[in-house]
Amino acid sequence: MESYATAAQVYAGGLVFARIGAMVMLVPGLGDTSVPPRVRLSFALLLALLLTPLVAQNLVVPATVSGAAGAVLRETLIGLMMGAILRLFMGSLSAAGEIIAIQTTLGFAQTANPTQAQPSSTISTFLILMGTVLVMTTNLHHLFFAAMFNSYRLFPFGDGLPVTDAASLAVRTVADSFTLGVQLAGPVIVFSLVFNVAAGLVGRAMPQFQIFFVAAPLSVMLGLSVFALSLGVIGMVWTGRYRDMLSVFT
Repeated sequence: MESYATAAQVYAGGLVFARIGAMVMLVPGLGDTSVPPRVRLSFALLLALLLTPLVAQNLVVPATVSGAAGAVLRETLIGLMMGAILRLFMGSLSAAGEIIAIQTTLGFAQTANPTQAQPSSTISTFLILMGTVLVMTTNLHHLFFAAMFNSYRLFPFGDGLPVTDAASLAVRTVADSFTLGVQLAGPVIVFSLVFNVAAGLVGRAMPQFQIFFVAAPLSVMLGLSVFALSLGVIGMVWTGRYRDMLSVFT
């Protein structure tokens, strides 16, 4: 290797690749299970080669193997932490989709989710795919790269592992994503509440009327209509909140 790079340069590149590779394996879009692992790792290696001259100029190779292994483990954990937090916020769309599916009686309709290893409701899968498309079309993925670069300012080489801060940020992200999911599903929740109350009153006033056979298809059609009308607002609100969340790292 001395003909191409010194030991210090190889060590610096390995540390950068450990953090960047862990992040690329988890960030939305790039880290989806539909993207082959070799493509993700090759992309992470390219990013590591670009970032190493910028963020790791004066690293010193540890004298022991345990010191080098500890540094690699620390960088990997930081990358996993940041990638997981960026991935967790996608749960807001998943929560909104599940709530909408339940309110429109379509919770039983399951579809294979290409971004995950398990199926979910059709509406939830649609919203997650829409979120991934919005991330790419609105250039939010550029903020992912900015977060990768700025992570070396937030967590420099050799500092302690921010376990407490990472746990607090993860808990807050999960809480915020669930709250946002309920807010995004708000129009359908309001419609479902009003519709079910009206159907109950009709059934109470006319006991002989087969309210279920009339209310079931109307609930699906009107609920999906309300969801379609609010889809643009859902995309705009979610994109703005995701950009605000990314500003923590950029």
